[in-house]
Amino acid sequence: MVNSVSLCFHNKLILAPMVWVGTLPMRLLALDHGADIVQCEELIDLKMLQCKRVVNEVLRTVDFVAPDDRVVFRTCEREQSRVVFQMGGMGAALLSDPDKIEKILSTLVKGTRKPVTCKIRILPSLEDTLNLVKRIERTGIAAITVHGRKREERPQHPVSCEVIKAIAETLSIPVIANGGSHEHIQQHLDIEKFRQATAASSVMVARAAMWNPSIFLKEGLRPLEEVMQKYIRYAVQYDNHYTNTKYCLCQMLREQLESPQGRLLHAAQSSQEICDAFGLSAFYEETTQELDARRAELLAKTPEEVGEPAEDTSGVIKMAVKFDRRAYTPQITPKMCLLEWCRREKLAQPVYETVQRPLDRLFCSIVTVAEQKYQSTLWDKSKKLAEQTAAIVCLRSQGLPEGRLGEESSALYKRKREAPDQDPGGPRTQEPALPGELCKKPFVTLESGEKRTLEGW
Repeated sequence: MVNSVSLCFHNKLILAPMVWVGTLPMRLLALDHGADIVQCEELIDLKMLQCKRVVNEVLRTVDFVAPDDRVVFRTCEREQSRVVFQMGGMGAALLSDPDKIEKILSTLVKGTRKPVTCKIRILPSLEDTLNLVKRIERTGIAAITVHGRKREERPQHPVSCEVIKAIAETLSIPVIANGGSHEHIQQHLDIEKFRQATAASSVMVARAAMWNPSIFLKEGLRPLEEVMQKYIRYAVQYDNHYTNTKYCLCQMLREQLESPQGRLLHAAQSSQEICDAFGLSAFYEETTQELDARRAELLAKTPEEVGEPAEDTSGVIKMAVKFDRRAYTPQITPKMCLLEWCRREKLAQPVYETVQRPLDRLFCSIVTVAEQKYQSTLWDKSKKLAEQTAAIVCLRSQGLPEGRLGEESSALYKRKREAPDQDPGGPRTQEPALPGELCKKPFVTLESGEKRTLEGW
């Protein structure tokens, strides 16, 4: 027996679950352009078990936050009755274990009043595939999505419409056809053609929607520039991490990545720089000011929840500073400069203590150098940024270089003057290299092939 639910899976256009793509901005964009149901990116169940549910009053969202303070899943009221949460093993991990599939689905159906659906790929033989889907149907799920390719097949392999059709003709629950992007679906009219070819109740679209979410519009595709700007606006409004925003925009640009705008996007290292690349600088400033004002208003109402450092800060040197990555050379950060200075002066390395404010989840860090504490009075979005600003306070209070562009930083690393009684002809130690030579930041390579410097020294 299927649970009593309000979400229907007949005649629906659905955004498929896609890793790194199906975050909140993309889901809202798909809804704007005609999608009936949107699925979040594929998430590992163990990650969610470790998360804490947080009501984000500044963004007006509900966040599920991991122990390392990373937002694993963020949702808002706008998508409340139209979002499907996808969890479990990645890809087709469970296809080889039908007993476990049946146990998981049966447990979920009995344990929740929400509709439970299942997404599979086809098996090597039609007979095995039909036996599996009939077994799945008996668990009481509300619908099943079928990606018409085998587990080992990739997008360049043809999708098996006939297998999806055989499944749809066998089952009584809605069958959602998936896998038609590019080969079958290039514009909105193709979605219905794909549905008819598979005899499915609904169609789930992945790559074609990733390339341009307006594929769901009956009126036809909207200009890509327009769609991308709407995506960026959602990303800023909902504080989407810039690396995720950048990844999704790169998927939309595709062959235009080598254009001037594509190169600007590739070089962007913050949400602000992404906005600059797309002519949305004013929007970024207005939105961040609005969020800051909302944050300040909430803090004024609940001063007891501010979450200031518990220790006495009367002896802390404070400045109102922020770390703007664009103002610094690519290989040098304030933390690196401070660490190198401490080594040169034979001081213990800096110690950072960071706290997070519960209300808005912002961070503040205090750095201790030679028994003196330093802190910025401005709060930051991440622990790494908070530590950089604390390092800036220390460096500026000591009149030391901090790695800013155009700054004469070599003085920090000059060899100490020889003592008056030192023999000028005696042995000399090798003068240390500049920090750009000493500490070139290592790179990490993402699955997309993009190289990114490793932050947070």
